[in-house]
Amino acid sequence: MQYWPVPTTGEKKALWFLAIVMLSGSVVRLCRSTPPVASADEAALDAQLARVDSVRALGHTRKPTRERPTAATRQRPDTAADTASASVDLDHATEAEIEALPGIGPALAHRIVSFRDSAGAFGQIEALCEVSGIGPAMAKRLRPLVTFTGPRRPVSDECSAASRSPRASRGSRASESR
Repeated sequence: MQYWPVPTTGEKKALWFLAIVMLSGSVVRLCRSTPPVASADEAALDAQLARVDSVRALGHTRKPTRERPTAATRQRPDTAADTASASVDLDHATEAEIEALPGIGPALAHRIVSFRDSAGAFGQIEALCEVSGIGPAMAKRLRPLVTFTGPRRPVSDECSAASRSPRASRGSRASESR
């Protein structure tokens, strides 16, 4: 049977020194390490919750408005009542759902969906005015019939000139043709 020799005092000091250096290196490495990275789904969920919380903190709520009936709603009261009872979310609606709104045909519904797909969710009625064919009158008529669940985005001039292209007046067209 073989016995290991007992370490000397110098060897004991060297072993203690190595143990302390290894332990302190592990502590430093632990302190410098970054926290675990959340998955992409968790990060997206956290961002969405932050947006919802910020909107709630600002107190954005949709107040019901009472508007006088327009000519379109007087002509077709049954269609207007059906549409008003179930508001359409324009940030997620299909062309068929948008076309069911009064005053919107298949071409305009297609332009709304195409604009939403290229520029992102509307978020508010003023952003809808950027679609060609939607002006202040149409936006006012659609306001009680539509909702928006997407994030709000900056818009320009609230329906004043966003969807209107410059048009020549009849007088200027007549003088140009002569």
